[in-house]
Amino acid sequence: MFGTRILSQFRMWMPTMPITLVSARNATETAPAMATFRVLPKMTKHEIKEYLTKIYNLPVTQVDTINYMGKRKRAIGKRKSVYYKYRDFKKAHVTFGPGLTDVGKGTKMEESEPEPEPE
Repeated sequence: MFGTRILSQFRMWMPTMPITLVSARNATETAPAMATFRVLPKMTKHEIKEYLTKIYNLPVTQVDTINYMGKRKRAIGKRKSVYYKYRDFKKAHVTFGPGLTDVGKGTKMEESEPEPEPE
């Protein structure tokens, strides 16, 4: 009972929903930067936008989502067949604002000249 009081001004929201990056595209002169994420089916467009904006400080302008049903499979044994199904998932196509041009997908950095050793 002692020490279990939680102060209301110190509450924090920690996300428990995983977001996995599937693919990304850098911005060009005609198209903005885009990324595709794999998320849980219960996540909404608003939650995805708030997640990326508040945690990663990304300028999200648009979120499009597509629901996918998990594949159904059959394992054939000696006496009977067993049916199983993969998890359902959702893909989110996120368009970023003009402030983000590089999504960081392995662009090469220019190598600087090595410093000469002192004699």
